[in-house]
Amino acid sequence: MKRKRYAVCGVSARAIAMFIRTACNTYSDAAEIVALLDIDPLRFKVCKEEVPQCAGLPEYMPEEFDKMVEETHPDVIIAAGVDRTHVIYTVKALEHDLDVISEKPMTTTVADCLKVMEAEKKSKGKVICSFNYRYTPTHRKIREMIMEGKLGRITNIDLNWYVDIQHGASYFKRWNRLRENSGGLSIHKASHHFDLVNWWIDGIPVEVHAFGDLNYYGPEGITNPRKAEGRHCGACPDRAACAYVRRWSKRAGSLTFTDEHLNAFNETKTQKYSKYRPDCCIFDSEINIEDTYVVNVRYANRALLNYSVNFSCPYEGYSLAINGTKGRLETREWHAPARTPFPIGEGQTQYIDYFPLFGSRERLWTIPGSGGHGGGDSLILDDIFLGPDPLREYDILATSDKFLHAVEIGESVWRSIKEDRVIRMEEYFNK
Repeated sequence: MKRKRYAVCGVSARAIAMFIRTACNTYSDAAEIVALLDIDPLRFKVCKEEVPQCAGLPEYMPEEFDKMVEETHPDVIIAAGVDRTHVIYTVKALEHDLDVISEKPMTTTVADCLKVMEAEKKSKGKVICSFNYRYTPTHRKIREMIMEGKLGRITNIDLNWYVDIQHGASYFKRWNRLRENSGGLSIHKASHHFDLVNWWIDGIPVEVHAFGDLNYYGPEGITNPRKAEGRHCGACPDRAACAYVRRWSKRAGSLTFTDEHLNAFNETKTQKYSKYRPDCCIFDSEINIEDTYVVNVRYANRALLNYSVNFSCPYEGYSLAINGTKGRLETREWHAPARTPFPIGEGQTQYIDYFPLFGSRERLWTIPGSGGHGGGDSLILDDIFLGPDPLREYDILATSDKFLHAVEIGESVWRSIKEDRVIRMEEYFNK
């Protein structure tokens, strides 16, 4: 097998952990990292310290993309920086007839997604969006059950997602808290969830209605110790009075965890960003995204989705029910039990309850695989670096047209909130 050559645009913590380290170690027979591009030169130093195999790699600034391609001859571009940059590097790569692996979300707007798809039509290159949630055993089993016809025609889906206070707060400490960077959490995070539903039911969204608000974070957050600007968790004068800090402090019972984002900055060690800190105050007034959503989606195949997500919950996970003309399935997953101060779930084992419309319940057990996101990370990396599994009987890698449907819902969510109306997908194409 010929090794493919990869250039990484955006040397983020995610890029290093998900793509660079695994390419250099697990997939070194099939993949070679040949270049790094980032706006912050310090990220090159961090990457080369954490992945020694990258020590001799050439480094490029964003404006040097064409030079990078000319000098290093990559086959594939990995776009893994701040969300708003993905479209820039993806379109540039397609203009050079290169393939692209984009960290989700592929773009932060429908308009940018259409820009990518137009560039892809003119290019020999192809785009894949790394929706790793598709790959977990439970999610694959749900897809298979629906394909087998066990539920019949899908009528409605109830999906309720709970993001715990550590994970939820982290989005409001980092660049994600600005809609211009991330598209808001209805795109940065919830596009994962919308894509799952779309994929499960072969759904094409037709219209969206949503409510949402900023309930926990921002200056009006009920646990804000004091209205002030420019605070950072690392040296905050209100640290002792902040409930979100005390939850993880020794005074609160010494719950400990590892956070790839917050651990990237430590005032007592080497700083890992030049002009950026991932520990901004969750109560800053510049925050312009929501932390709570309730969403309804109508699909072309008549299915209806009822979705909610809350980014400040006492535990993390989701509950799901899918109804069809032949039956119903239910499942629930609990995530990050180490961050929860009480027992939750059933360990690392999940199950799906299947209720035929006329019959008795069946329980199907699924065992998470090894690696992040319930084993999803390792499986999607196999497909990315080794090619799709030839024995799998259905498509699972998300192409650009599939991401379009996820971002259609995600953008429509915040537009519906802002404009207080139903958003129809045809509006994006009749301009």
